[in-house]
Amino acid sequence: MPRTVFDVPALNARQQDLEQLAAQPDFWDDQQNAQKQMRRLDEVKAQLLQLTTWQGAVGDAQATLELYELEPDDEMLAEAQAGLDQLRKELDRWELERLLSGEYDKEGAVLSINAGAGGTDAQDWAQMLLRMYTRWAEDHDMKVTVDELSEGEEAGIKSATIEIEGRYAYGYLRNEKGTHRLVRISPFNANDKRQTSFAGIEVMPKLEEEVDIDIPEKDLEVTTSRSGGAGGQNVNKVETAVRILHVPTGLAVRCTQERSQLQNKEKAMALLKAKLLVIAQEQRAAEIADIRGDIVEAAWGNQIRNYVFHPYQMVKDLRTQEETNDVQGVMNGDLDPFIQSLLRQGVDSPGQDEDS
Repeated sequence: MPRTVFDVPALNARQQDLEQLAAQPDFWDDQQNAQKQMRRLDEVKAQLLQLTTWQGAVGDAQATLELYELEPDDEMLAEAQAGLDQLRKELDRWELERLLSGEYDKEGAVLSINAGAGGTDAQDWAQMLLRMYTRWAEDHDMKVTVDELSEGEEAGIKSATIEIEGRYAYGYLRNEKGTHRLVRISPFNANDKRQTSFAGIEVMPKLEEEVDIDIPEKDLEVTTSRSGGAGGQNVNKVETAVRILHVPTGLAVRCTQERSQLQNKEKAMALLKAKLLVIAQEQRAAEIADIRGDIVEAAWGNQIRNYVFHPYQMVKDLRTQEETNDVQGVMNGDLDPFIQSLLRQGVDSPGQDEDS
């Protein structure tokens, strides 16, 4: 039970210490540190609230069962069972979160989608993936914000970058990076031919604090363009969109959604730093300058999951071999079986190309 794994006295003491710290007159003099301490306080409060909720659910179930023994009622029993089923789901999720021990796993996520080979079909596929991840986030009560979206010429999107705000968003989604492959009858082909399309996913932590990374100006190539699309007159008439290329590695980020070029540049720079930070950790690079561009390129190109709509229906992860025939459910955001399988097996590696 949760009461045996939560150190309640320690959590209460931690909450009291943080509240006393926050009450100091000079607490907000250092806003960056103050925000960090407030996030820690919120986390402690969330753990205590979660424990109270679980204890309440167990107590309600016990009370219902005691009443049932006195006066059997099937509806009452079903209600108690539903409460316990919900508790089991929450405990399973809590258990999974114990596996998320990476430095940035508790942070929000920045997820980028790029259409790959496959022309219009690939751009349509990229848009389908955008919807899939948005639905997943919304189903987990997470907030989604679009940072950049480039529409396709005929249909779909060429690329998109979204921010997903919620506890452990990065921890859950970090293994989604890689190439996602779709096989289906193309709706854009008059001959009803089977089409294979690809889209690449990149995932970075949404860092709340300024990342202290030294990137020489000579290593950056900054270009601007008109944002286009929705967002008011300014984004269409003025070059507010900003793209930053890290020349040594070939990594690039683009931000279009802010109203000014300066705001977009600041956000794009933050995204680039987060991306470089993650890759530096993966490559065990001591410095950003040590990151090898050839491996960066290969890392984003590895195929991790197949989505087959025809001639049969199946979604299969090539790293864990987790699969399902419920293609529609997956496209509606039901990714948890794949995410949980990856976390439980401790898989953090690229998949292998195969036809299934």
